[in-house]
Amino acid sequence: MAAVTVTSRRTMTDSVGVLEQSGRVLAPGGSGRSAETWKRHIIRQLKHRDRSQHAMFQDLIRLYTQLLEKTSLAKGILSCSIRCPSPDSSSSISSLLHQKNQVEKTTGELAYQAVELQQEIKIKECVLEERHVRLEEERRRLVDASETHQELQERVKQVQEENGALKMEYDALLERQRAAEARLREENIRGHHLLEEMIHLKQQAAARMNSRNERRSRAREANLQKELQTAARSKVNIDSSSSSAPTSRSTSPKNEDRSTESTERKHTRLFRSASATSPRILTSIKELFDRRRRGQSVCSLEEDLMCPVRICLSARVPARALQVLEAHEQGINAARFSSSSDLLATGGTDRVVKLWEVRAGSLTHRATLDGSTEGITCIDFEPRGLLILAASYDKSALLWRLDDSVPKLTLTGHSRKVTAARFSSLSHQVVTGSADRTIRLWDLQRAACVQEVEVASFCSDLVCSENCIISGHYDCKIRVWDARAESCVQELPAQGKVTSLDLSADHRQLLSCCRDDCLQLVDLRRWSNDRMCFRAEGFKCGSDCTKAVISPDGCFVAAGSADGTVYIWNVSTSNLETCLPDKHSSSISAVSWSLSGEYVVSVDKSRRAVLWSDI
Repeated sequence: MAAVTVTSRRTMTDSVGVLEQSGRVLAPGGSGRSAETWKRHIIRQLKHRDRSQHAMFQDLIRLYTQLLEKTSLAKGILSCSIRCPSPDSSSSISSLLHQKNQVEKTTGELAYQAVELQQEIKIKECVLEERHVRLEEERRRLVDASETHQELQERVKQVQEENGALKMEYDALLERQRAAEARLREENIRGHHLLEEMIHLKQQAAARMNSRNERRSRAREANLQKELQTAARSKVNIDSSSSSAPTSRSTSPKNEDRSTESTERKHTRLFRSASATSPRILTSIKELFDRRRRGQSVCSLEEDLMCPVRICLSARVPARALQVLEAHEQGINAARFSSSSDLLATGGTDRVVKLWEVRAGSLTHRATLDGSTEGITCIDFEPRGLLILAASYDKSALLWRLDDSVPKLTLTGHSRKVTAARFSSLSHQVVTGSADRTIRLWDLQRAACVQEVEVASFCSDLVCSENCIISGHYDCKIRVWDARAESCVQELPAQGKVTSLDLSADHRQLLSCCRDDCLQLVDLRRWSNDRMCFRAEGFKCGSDCTKAVISPDGCFVAAGSADGTVYIWNVSTSNLETCLPDKHSSSISAVSWSLSGEYVVSVDKSRRAVLWSDI
C-alpha cells in the first residue's frame, strides 16, 4: 500500500513537472497566461484528489507503516543475532521472541479488528441497502399517494361542481315550491271566496224561490178567496119536500114566487152554491193546505206523511247485560235507536256507522254505512225510520238510506267539525251545529243551507222541537231559537259546559248533561228556573261529548260515567235508581234508550257496546 501511495505521489509529481515544463515551453508563445491558468486548475484538482484520498487512507497507511517498521526491525535483529552470536544472545533472543509474540498478537488483533470492521461494513452495507430499498418503496408510495391525492383533489373539484349544480337545482325547486305554495294559498282563498259566493248565490236563489212561491201561494189564496166569496154570494133555497133541485128549478115563475113566499114564512136554511163543493175547488183547497204543510218544498206528499210512533207507557229499568260485543274497530262516540226500536245505529272514530238489528235480546250486525273521511260525532234517525243522519269531524253531515251504504247527501259548509245533526219537525229539513259557532238549517231536497245562525260559543249538541231549536254550548248556556224568526228567544244558564241535550218523547222535558257532573231536567212548558238535578257519588262526566238520555215514558234519566258505570235516576224522586257496573273498561260516551222502553244500550271509548234489559 505504501509503495502504491509513493508511486501515485511520484506519478503526480512527474505529471506536475511535465506540466510545468510544458508551461515553460508554451510561455514564450503569447498564450502563456492562458496556459498557466488551465495548468493551475489541473494542479488544484490533483492536489484536491491527493488530499481527499490521503485523508481517507491516512489511518490505515499509518498503522500499516508501523507494522512494517516493526516487522523489518524484528527481521534485522534476528539476522544480527544469527550472524553475531553473543553471550547475551539468549536473553536478546527471548526478548525478541517476546516482541515477536507481541507483534503477532498485535497483528492478530489488528487482523481480527479488520475482519470485524469488514463484517460491520457488510452489515452496514446490508442495512444501507435495506434502507435504500425502503426508501425506494417509500418514494414509490409517495408517488402513488401524490397521484391518489391529485385524483382526490380532482374528485373533490368534481363533487363541488356537482354540489353547486345540485344547489342551483335545489334553489330553483325551492323557488318553484314557494311559488306553488303561494299559488295554492291564492287558490284556497279563491276557492273559499267562490264557495262563499256560491253559498250566497244559493241563498239568494232560495230567497227568490221562496218569495216567488210565496207570491204564487198568495195569488192562489186570493183566487180561492174570490171563488169562495163568489160561491158564498150565490144563494139557493131548497125545499125540504122537493125531491130534487132540478124539479124546483123547472117550475114556472108563478110557482117560484109561491115557493119563495112559503119558504120565507118557514124556517129557511142558506146553502152555498154547488160550485163551492165542486171537485175543482176541493182540489185547490187540498193543494193549498198540502203546500202550507210541506213548507213550500218539492217533496212528494207520500214523503211528508208522518209515520205513527210507538208510545211507551212504562219503561223498564235495566238490571243485567244481555250482550257485550266489540262493535267497532276504534272508540264509539254515538248510539241511537230507531223509532221502531228494532234497529240500533252506532258510530265512532273508525269513520263508519254500523246498523244492528235488535232481536230476542241480542244485537246482529246488519250493515255498515261508510263515506265519512273522519270520525262520527252524532247520529239521528228520521221519524219514519227510512233515513239516518250523522255528523262528522270532516266538517260535514251525511245522509243515508237504510238500504244503501253510500251517502245519499253530504252537507258541507261548516268550517270546523260538526258536533250535532238532527232532523227538524219537517222531514225534509235537518239542523246541524258545529264548532265554528254556527247553527245551520238545511233543505234536503236542494241539498243547500237555507238558514245560518251565528252563536257566541262552541255548539256541543242540539235538539229540535216544533218551530224551535234548542242548543247547548261550551259557555255554560242553553239557547232556544225560533226557527221562523231566526233569533234566540231565551237563554238558560247551566252549571258547566253542556255536553248533550235530549228531549222527552212528548217534547215537554229537556235533559242536559254538563261537565260539572250533574244532569238537569227542565220543564219546557213553564221555562221556570226550577230544575231537577241528578247527582250521584262516583258519577263523573267523562268527556265534552258525553250523551245522556231520558226514558221514553219520561220517568227515568240515564248517563254513563268515566269509570264505566251506567247510572239511572228516578225522575219523580230525584234519587239514584240503580247502577250498572263491571261491563265497560273505559269512559262511557253515550247511552240510548229504545222507544219501546225495553232496552238500553251503552257504548264507550274502547269499542265496546253493551245491551241492557230487565229480562
